[in-house]
Amino acid sequence: MDSELAIVALGALAQDTRLETFRLLVRHEPGGLAAGEIARQLNVPQNTMSAHLGVLARAGLVRSERHGRSIVYRADLDGVRALMLFLVKDCCAGNAELCTPLLAELAPCC
Repeated sequence: MDSELAIVALGALAQDTRLETFRLLVRHEPGGLAAGEIARQLNVPQNTMSAHLGVLARAGLVRSERHGRSIVYRADLDGVRALMLFLVKDCCAGNAELCTPLLAELAPCC
Protein backbone atom coordinates (compact mmCIF):
# COMPACT_ATOMS: atom_id res chain seq x y z
CA MET A 1 0.00 0.00 0.00
CA ASP A 2 1.25 3.47 -0.76
CA SER A 3 0.62 6.72 1.10
CA GLU A 4 -2.13 7.85 -1.26
CA LEU A 5 -4.19 4.68 -0.74
CA ALA A 6 -3.66 4.85 3.01
CA ILE A 7 -4.89 8.45 3.07
CA VAL A 8 -8.02 7.46 1.12
CA ALA A 9 -8.72 4.60 3.55
CA LEU A 10 -8.11 6.71 6.64
CA GLY A 11 -10.23 9.50 5.17
CA ALA A 12 -13.07 7.05 4.58
CA LEU A 13 -12.97 6.07 8.25
CA ALA A 14 -12.76 9.70 9.41
CA GLN A 15 -16.55 10.05 9.45
CA ASP A 16 -18.80 8.71 12.21
CA THR A 17 -21.30 6.74 10.10
CA ARG A 18 -18.62 5.15 7.96
CA LEU A 19 -16.54 4.21 10.99
CA GLU A 20 -19.58 2.65 12.68
CA THR A 21 -20.49 0.86 9.44
CA PHE A 22 -17.02 -0.59 9.15
CA ARG A 23 -17.00 -1.71 12.79
CA LEU A 24 -20.45 -3.28 12.37
CA LEU A 25 -19.27 -5.23 9.34
CA VAL A 26 -16.17 -6.44 11.17
CA ARG A 27 -18.43 -7.78 13.92
CA HIS A 28 -20.48 -9.65 11.31
CA GLU A 29 -17.60 -11.39 9.57
CA PRO A 30 -17.60 -13.69 7.71
CA GLY A 31 -21.28 -13.52 6.72
CA GLY A 32 -21.61 -9.78 6.21
CA LEU A 33 -24.85 -7.82 6.18
CA ALA A 34 -27.27 -6.62 3.54
CA ALA A 35 -27.16 -2.89 2.85
CA GLY A 36 -30.70 -2.42 4.16
CA GLU A 37 -29.86 -4.19 7.41
CA ILE A 38 -26.79 -2.03 7.91
CA ALA A 39 -28.93 1.08 7.40
CA ARG A 40 -31.56 -0.25 9.84
CA GLN A 41 -29.06 -1.14 12.55
CA LEU A 42 -27.34 2.24 12.33
CA ASN A 43 -30.60 4.17 11.86
CA VAL A 44 -29.39 5.78 8.62
CA PRO A 45 -31.54 6.37 5.50
CA GLN A 46 -30.83 3.72 2.85
CA ASN A 47 -29.75 6.20 0.17
CA THR A 48 -27.30 7.82 2.61
CA MET A 49 -26.01 4.39 3.61
CA SER A 50 -25.42 3.55 -0.06
CA ALA A 51 -23.20 6.61 -0.41
CA HIS A 52 -21.23 5.69 2.72
CA LEU A 53 -20.79 2.09 1.55
CA GLY A 54 -19.52 3.37 -1.80
CA VAL A 55 -16.87 5.48 -0.08
CA LEU A 56 -15.76 2.51 2.03
CA ALA A 57 -15.66 0.23 -1.03
CA ARG A 58 -13.57 2.69 -3.07
CA ALA A 59 -11.19 2.92 -0.11
CA GLY A 60 -10.72 -0.87 -0.17
CA LEU A 61 -12.28 -1.38 3.27
CA VAL A 62 -15.49 -3.19 2.30
CA ARG A 63 -16.58 -5.38 -0.58
CA SER A 64 -19.98 -6.39 -1.81
CA GLU A 65 -21.68 -9.40 -3.37
CA ARG A 66 -25.11 -9.56 -4.93
CA HIS A 67 -27.39 -12.20 -3.41
CA GLY A 68 -30.63 -12.15 -5.36
CA ARG A 69 -32.12 -8.69 -4.87
CA SER A 70 -29.86 -7.85 -1.94
CA ILE A 71 -26.31 -6.60 -1.87
CA VAL A 72 -24.36 -8.06 1.04
CA TYR A 73 -21.40 -6.10 2.33
CA ARG A 74 -18.41 -7.51 4.19
CA ALA A 75 -15.34 -5.94 5.71
CA ASP A 76 -12.43 -6.38 3.32
CA LEU A 77 -9.96 -7.89 5.77
CA ASP A 78 -7.18 -7.94 3.16
CA GLY A 79 -7.59 -4.19 2.71
CA VAL A 80 -7.60 -3.65 6.46
CA ARG A 81 -4.51 -5.83 6.84
CA ALA A 82 -2.70 -3.80 4.17
CA LEU A 83 -3.63 -0.55 5.92
CA MET A 84 -2.53 -1.83 9.33
CA LEU A 85 0.77 -3.10 7.93
CA PHE A 86 1.36 0.22 6.21
CA LEU A 87 0.79 2.07 9.50
CA VAL A 88 3.17 -0.08 11.54
CA LYS A 89 5.66 -1.10 8.84
CA ASP A 90 8.52 0.78 10.45
CA CYS A 91 7.34 0.10 14.00
CA CYS A 92 9.97 0.89 16.60
CA ALA A 93 12.78 1.09 14.03
CA GLY A 94 12.75 -2.68 13.61
CA ASN A 95 13.08 -3.42 17.33
CA ALA A 96 10.72 -6.41 17.62
CA GLU A 97 10.59 -6.30 21.42
CA LEU A 98 9.03 -2.84 21.33
CA CYS A 99 6.37 -3.97 18.84
CA THR A 100 5.35 -7.04 20.83
CA PRO A 101 2.66 -5.26 22.92
CA LEU A 102 1.04 -3.85 19.78
CA LEU A 103 1.00 -7.24 18.08
CA ALA A 104 -0.35 -8.90 21.22
CA GLU A 105 -3.27 -6.44 21.28
CA LEU A 106 -4.11 -7.23 17.67
CA ALA A 107 -3.78 -11.01 17.96
CA PRO A 108 -6.76 -11.89 20.23
CA CYS A 109 -9.30 -10.76 17.63
CA CYS A 110 -7.89 -13.04 14.99
